[in-house]
This record gives sequence, C-alpha cells and structure tokens, in this order.
Amino acid sequence: MREVKLEPDVISYSAGISACEKGEQWQRALALLSEMRGAKLKPNDISLNAGISACGKGGVWQRALALLREMRESKLEPDVISYTAGIRACAKVEQWQRAIALLSEMRKMKLEPDVISYNAGFSACERAEQWQLALALLSEM
Repeated sequence: MREVKLEPDVISYSAGISACEKGEQWQRALALLSEMRGAKLKPNDISLNAGISACGKGGVWQRALALLREMRESKLEPDVISYTAGIRACAKVEQWQRAIALLSEMRKMKLEPDVISYNAGFSACERAEQWQLALALLSEM
C-alpha cells in the first residue's frame, strides 16, 4: 500500500491481522497490532478479536488474555467472539481453570455463551480430564 502512496487504515490492518490469524502467524498479527498503534490508529474489536484468535492458535494464551484485557481497558466491549477466542486459547494449552473463569465472566458481563463458547469450555475440561466439570457446564446450557 505504501508503495502506491496509500496509508493503511483500521480496516486494512484488521484484514491483515485476520489473514495472519488464518495463516497461524501470531507473531505477525501482534506485529501488525503494534504497527497499527505506532501509526496512531486505535485497534477496534475486529482487529483485537483477530489478534486474540491468532494468539490462541499459536498457543500463547497469556498474550490472548492480555489483548482481551486491552479491549476492556480501551473501553471496547468484548463480545461472545472475543471471549470464545480467549476460551479457545486457554483450552489449547490446558488452562481449563482460566477457560471456565472466562465463561463465568461472560455471564457476569450479561453475554450469553453460545454453543461454540461452551464447546471450547468442554474442550478445555476434556484436555484436563475434568469430565465432572464438563457435565456441570452441559447442565448450564
């Protein structure tokens, strides 16, 4: 874009971050988020959700949860997609307690977990052999 004298905007960066997420390039997704901030552009929910998901796929759950925290701190409202991406990030690396905590936090924020959210929670429980907790989650649906 810069070669043809166009400046990337929030939509351009979000698309790039999303492409990195789909290509499982979490480091590049984070680099684009950083570059975006350096260009004085404020990441939106789409760019941060893609970043959370990219970090989750890369197994860097702490970074995923840091981006979720950033959303709240920057006055963006995390949605079901945001939380589900965080839950998936935790499930991938057997952080089942954190995954369940995110499900609980969703409900406190008046967000109704969807089937994908619960499935990510089930996955976290399964990996940790927490079948009783998975059954408890199932009864909440």
